[in-house]
Amino acid sequence: MATPLPIQDQAPTVPPPAPERTGADESLLPDDLLHRLIAVGEVDLLVGIPTLNHAGTVGQVVRAVQIGFVKYFPRERTALINLDGGSTDGTPEQVRAASIDDFRPLLSAQPLRTLHRITTPYPGSPGRDGALRTLLAAADLVRAKACAVVSGDLENITPEWIDALLRPVYKESFDLIAPLYQRHKFDGLLISNLIYPMVRAIYGHRIREPLGPEFGLSGRFARALLSKERDARTLSAHGIDLTITAAAATGGYRIGQSFLGPKVHASRRDEPSLPEALRKTVGALFEQVERDAAFWPGRQGSAPLPLFGFEYAMRLEPIRINKRRMLETFRTGVRELSSLFETILSQNTRQAILQRAGMDDKAFRYPDDLWVKTVYEFAAAFHRGVLHRPHLIQALTPLYLGRACSFVLENADAGSEEVGKRIEALCLEYERQKPGLIERWNIKQ
Repeated sequence: MATPLPIQDQAPTVPPPAPERTGADESLLPDDLLHRLIAVGEVDLLVGIPTLNHAGTVGQVVRAVQIGFVKYFPRERTALINLDGGSTDGTPEQVRAASIDDFRPLLSAQPLRTLHRITTPYPGSPGRDGALRTLLAAADLVRAKACAVVSGDLENITPEWIDALLRPVYKESFDLIAPLYQRHKFDGLLISNLIYPMVRAIYGHRIREPLGPEFGLSGRFARALLSKERDARTLSAHGIDLTITAAAATGGYRIGQSFLGPKVHASRRDEPSLPEALRKTVGALFEQVERDAAFWPGRQGSAPLPLFGFEYAMRLEPIRINKRRMLETFRTGVRELSSLFETILSQNTRQAILQRAGMDDKAFRYPDDLWVKTVYEFAAAFHRGVLHRPHLIQALTPLYLGRACSFVLENADAGSEEVGKRIEALCLEYERQKPGLIERWNIKQ
């Protein structure tokens, strides 16, 4: 006879008088969630799953987390929190219905503790930032020793992800474990060409996926984030994942990476447009760099991070890219935004970009040194406020498409190892040109 997993669903109840709150901002923990967490008590490990209309995938994500707890942490006190942004497709019901029919084959001889499970809305408008703020406050309240976050729309998560994200924190005293994914060479072009190399050059840590969205963190780091951001202004801005990464780097916390393998998200109709994606990522990065301006100018070079997990390669689905459209958008942008570029870019950079826009398709390249100059000059202009910030980020869009197209053309026949070497060369160029960023950053208006 099958033995079901002992899961304790913390359902809403008639609450007793609210206890005095001494931790995070009260608005981060609604009374109902507060009382349910109090009923759970202290835990060793906490996993949060942010969701918004993920009914088709969240069940398998919850089951993977549950099996991960049973298989790798059977003696620990564990809890799973689904933080829902107002789903209308039955996502919370799928979370509550997810179960493991028979968990005994997963166990050795160890006893198994009860796994606590909560599904709850979080305060504020829908969005990952609000979910993570609530999770940090929950981790503080239940005194979790290690926490992890996994997305609710993952299609290929395995129980091993839970071990990979939690064990280095729980057993090895790391404070932040960033993910390392196996990507197709043309997947994540914005991360490879801008986010990763700039974060690396600015903060001095080679964090390959600084935007998560899966990660593990220690209880002490979660509490430090809440204490540092008590007014919630920084944590409530777009890019909370980047804020967490930057806080770990600037605060001297132990950072590592765990290899998770390929990452497959369910296709979403509400994916942001490229200008919106740039605003939320590059805009958030430029804002974070500005907030940390007292930290990064004195840092030189970068250091590798400890890597956990076994790296392996799987065949990935090909990615179709419309290079002609990218080039057309680049050339149109260079032509139509020339007056804006005079405000943002140096004369030499503008002339070099104009020359590239006149090249034919086959010969077109947007080389590393010119691209890094472009990014750094945009970052400095963002800081100096030469233009309304959303408009400035939007003006970067066609130039990014030109660089992305160049990267695709240059690496059309390259294998993953060769592409990795070229990304490394780009990162070193970001580090080499960092003094130029500092010089332009300090120019007075």
